[in-house]
Amino acid sequence: MAAGLEGFHDYEVIELLLTLATPQKDCKQAAKAALSRFRTLPAVMEARVEELCTIEGVGPKNVFGIKLIKAVADRYLENRVIQKDPLTNSRALFDYLRPSMAAKDRECFKVVYLNAKNRVLASETLFEGTLTASSVYPREVVRSALNFRAAAVIFAHNHPSGDPEPSPADFVVTRQLVFACMTMGIIVHEHLVIGADTYFSFADNGHIHRMSNKFQEDMKKWKSGNELKNPE
Repeated sequence: MAAGLEGFHDYEVIELLLTLATPQKDCKQAAKAALSRFRTLPAVMEARVEELCTIEGVGPKNVFGIKLIKAVADRYLENRVIQKDPLTNSRALFDYLRPSMAAKDRECFKVVYLNAKNRVLASETLFEGTLTASSVYPREVVRSALNFRAAAVIFAHNHPSGDPEPSPADFVVTRQLVFACMTMGIIVHEHLVIGADTYFSFADNGHIHRMSNKFQEDMKKWKSGNELKNPE
């Protein structure tokens, strides 16, 4: 209680969590086996109950400690930002989203909805699986943003490989989403690609700004063309 977890190995942290519901049981070997299989502490926390229960010495009862702490941590982080702290930079956003996304073994696409003061209204995972232009639907994103009455949105998805470098498909998806949202008057602030220990920010690298400018230029051309075709 005085020193926290300083000096504890990751397997010892897992051992403590496994013993929360089974204090009379020796969980050291099970904890080491869990860490060996899933490789990192965050990956153990993110693992499904069914996966954890396949490890010798681990059952539904003592998995409870792992899942309880994970759920409490997620709720704590969410409540720290919802209607309280505005996400003012990519690092703050990464710190907020990393615990719930970095260790997942499949790609997840999350939307953070913000009000006019850039305060978080809510966040939700809309799509799971390999993210392509055909698997992320702009109409669903826009519909959800309108349901939350969001003035702005932030997108984030993870790369299970741990490398946050965006793929060509990531650029296509981002462009489609920026154009769809701006058509409805919704501002896109960011698209963050989350890796194991780092991230890639579309905003920090100027891509969101360029895409927004391109949309505005296209709209001006479209309006000018219509005025020429339909003069008053």
